[in-house]
Amino acid sequence: MNSLRPRHRSVLGLSVLALLITVAGCSSADDSASAAVPSPGAKGTGLCRNLDKVLPSEVDGRGRRDPEPASALTAGWGNPAIILRCGVVRPAKMNDPEADGVEVNGVGWLLQRQDDGSFRFTTTLRKAYVEVTIPKDRTGDGLAPLVDLAKAVKKAIPAGIAD
Repeated sequence: MNSLRPRHRSVLGLSVLALLITVAGCSSADDSASAAVPSPGAKGTGLCRNLDKVLPSEVDGRGRRDPEPASALTAGWGNPAIILRCGVVRPAKMNDPEADGVEVNGVGWLLQRQDDGSFRFTTTLRKAYVEVTIPKDRTGDGLAPLVDLAKAVKKAIPAGIAD
């Protein structure tokens, strides 16, 4: 009977170890944001891939933390994340002559306040539409994220009307 005790302890020890590994695998200290990946045409995808190559490593003093699923058409910075999506569909709100807009360092943006308190900015008069969502916890930062992104947008996404 003594020979069963050590074996019983081993099985119990392995069970506890397996449980701890499972729990550790399910929890994440890196609470990655998620973002739907746009699906622009070939031209828009090419422009967005070029944008991804020139995006800054920091926006408003926060490091890059790309959302899931990983894509060259999306990017993120900080936590809660400022999310950029490139190649989005032209927002219907752009047809509204009363829509709010801002220009930041030569890049025009449509401004839309979301129901959750966040702000969504979408480029205007560019060959591809770039959307930046600033979470409500970060709206006190003003337009600083757009200032940091303007140079890359101007470099990679030419002025004009998106196809």
